[in-house]
Amino acid sequence: MNLQNITLVSFGYFEKDLLEKTAEAVRQEFHGIVNVREGHIDLSEFYDPARRQYNGNGLLKQVDALSFPDTIKTLGLFNVDLFIPILTFIFGQAFLGGRTGIASLYRFSNERYGMTGNELLMLDRFKKEVIHELGHTFGLIHCHNPTCVMRSSTYVEDIDQKEQQFCLHCRGNLETLTGGFLAE
Repeated sequence: MNLQNITLVSFGYFEKDLLEKTAEAVRQEFHGIVNVREGHIDLSEFYDPARRQYNGNGLLKQVDALSFPDTIKTLGLFNVDLFIPILTFIFGQAFLGGRTGIASLYRFSNERYGMTGNELLMLDRFKKEVIHELGHTFGLIHCHNPTCVMRSSTYVEDIDQKEQQFCLHCRGNLETLTGGFLAE
């Protein structure tokens, strides 16, 4: 078993190109094998009609219940509006130092904010969010470096200001947390 296997599980329809480019970005940043799988969850169980959103805590627990013996980290990919009770919405979340996380494409399109569509920008935002949440699964906390992918993001503009990579400090922490097996 390769200790660097990461599994991305798509729940719902995603363009093949988006999944491939996201997986490649994860491969480049974590220096490991990335598997993309298709998953099926009855999302209606997690829908809150009063909020018209999906409960991120419940979805995260559902993804955490999945078992992939050939992987160390699993990230569920969704295209629905996520929330947790204390926040209006979330882009994603993860168990800090755990096995799993989730990320949603839902809030990353410019059209949602009354702007002209930009597929490349939407993909860029999604890749950053996926890498960010996987960073949390490896034990990384939010970073204060404004361009680090681990910087906290409340709005899409925050994501746009970040790079797709870990800063040197977070990269060093990641290598320490993983015993160096993510080193290039």
